[in-house]
Amino acid sequence: MPITSLPTSRSTPLSTVLHAAAALALAAIAAFTSPEVHAQGTQGPQGKTELLVYSALEADQIKAYKTAFEQDHPAIELKFVRESTGIVTARLLAEKANPQADVVWGLAATSLMLLDKEGMLAAYAPKGLEQVRATMRDPRPQPTWVGMDLWSSAVCFNTAEAAKHNLPKPASWADLTQPVYKGLLTMPHPASSGTGYLMVSAWLQMMGEAKGWAFMDALHQNMGVYTHSGSKPCRQAGAGEFPVGLSFEYRANKTKKEGAPIDIVFPKEGLGWDVEATAVMKTTKKPEAARALADWSVTRKANELYAKNFAVLALPSVQEQLEYVPSDLDKLLAKNDFNWAAANRDRILAEWSRRYEAKAEKK
Repeated sequence: MPITSLPTSRSTPLSTVLHAAAALALAAIAAFTSPEVHAQGTQGPQGKTELLVYSALEADQIKAYKTAFEQDHPAIELKFVRESTGIVTARLLAEKANPQADVVWGLAATSLMLLDKEGMLAAYAPKGLEQVRATMRDPRPQPTWVGMDLWSSAVCFNTAEAAKHNLPKPASWADLTQPVYKGLLTMPHPASSGTGYLMVSAWLQMMGEAKGWAFMDALHQNMGVYTHSGSKPCRQAGAGEFPVGLSFEYRANKTKKEGAPIDIVFPKEGLGWDVEATAVMKTTKKPEAARALADWSVTRKANELYAKNFAVLALPSVQEQLEYVPSDLDKLLAKNDFNWAAANRDRILAEWSRRYEAKAEKK
């Protein structure tokens, strides 16, 4: 389907922050530390402005993005605090009374909508905003978040392990509930991973809540473990630890390019998806540097870097086809109401945790 159904309203209030299911992510904050988080001085080495960036970007993407930005802005040094989407989101919300980050770069739009509801984001229209897809940004004239790229669910299927277990190749989400896959699946925990949450949100929206939870009950019977990383299930499938890993298209494409014996499945019912986006924190004491990063995040140069990883970009003119991802990926996406996904996140995570937490990977 076309990329539609992005937010048009923020009228639904946020109830409790992430509820009981997010206790896992909040508890992880104590262990989520980085040397960068203490680097709060305005001036860094050689008089550079240090900008603290919270991010859920993949670790193997950050280096290239940071290098390219600092080449264009040599007076600014980016310091990253990086973790999975749910943990970054929980940390930002927990720090509301004393925010540490200057910018959020590479976090799910649905997470940024939660921060926006809490009044934590600055309204800012980056230079070049008019080139960004209208469906991949906060629709207000002065947006609080602007998209970078879109990522979607995908299934990594290890053909070598499948042959050993005599497993059929799945074509749909429904196929994964067959008894033949019992104990052989792995997927991301939705409270920790944005990839996990976009899957759960998509199933509930596509199937309706009653059928969606029934589907997840059946899927749970076949689940080996829920990981705290969106990438890990595909890496596990690539390494043969599990024959089937529910993950996302960037990691699937990269794992296959690196030579893992996997096929990539894009289930026919539709793919869950979200938008990676950028936002300036309202409390930053370095607004000029923060806006410089927001401006750069929508440039052609930045999008050319995003294009190496994702098939659908904020600047459609820059898109390239990834080797193992369909060129019409946008037509495979499930309908996604971002307002619903953001407003119901805490409730969904609480119910998910009540049902399935027993198989969660230990922290």
